[in-house]
Amino acid sequence: MIWLDTEEISFPDPEMHHPDSGLLAIGGDLRPERLWFAYQIGLFPWYNEGEEILWWCPDPRFVLFPNEIKISKSMKKILRDEVFEFAENRCFEEVMRNCKIAERKGQDGTWINEDLIDSFVKLHYYGKAKSFEAWQNGILVGGFYGVQVGNVFCGESMFSKVSNASKAAFIHFTKHYQKEWQLIDCQIHSEHLESLGARMISKKDYLTILKQQKP
Repeated sequence: MIWLDTEEISFPDPEMHHPDSGLLAIGGDLRPERLWFAYQIGLFPWYNEGEEILWWCPDPRFVLFPNEIKISKSMKKILRDEVFEFAENRCFEEVMRNCKIAERKGQDGTWINEDLIDSFVKLHYYGKAKSFEAWQNGILVGGFYGVQVGNVFCGESMFSKVSNASKAAFIHFTKHYQKEWQLIDCQIHSEHLESLGARMISKKDYLTILKQQKP
């Protein structure tokens, strides 16, 4: 396992290292410059608060090609009936903080801490990170956020305060950006996203697509 220091912003080459777990490096820091570099080469941080920072590049990679999105009849009705109002980048930090406190099946805690929020908010200020939101009667009820590298959107986390809010936002913006987004990186498997059409591809294929992007 490769340990990073906090001085030099560098990572092991994910094309040259193939750990079975997908864990590529440990340590370093969460400054915005390192985060941005990590996403450009296919890595993302995922760890428990109070632990060393863990940097991952899983193989296979769980992704969604926007033109393959599956929309159920019930979700089509929700979108048609305009149950939610959708907005982009209206309240990035609030979306992150809601994702931080969202309860997740099979997880006791969250990897979203104050250092990560601070760095992502700065990436948002630089135009690299985005939030997508579902509103109802003027209240934020769901959404998701992530990092955009060229035409690849690297999804990080989502939350819902009312049923189907984040799913509706995800479908709405996937369809809205269907011609712009070549790929949505979902990172690791979830039944929720699989039901929407996400599937596994090899790390090699993911990194090939990522290298074609112009951030």
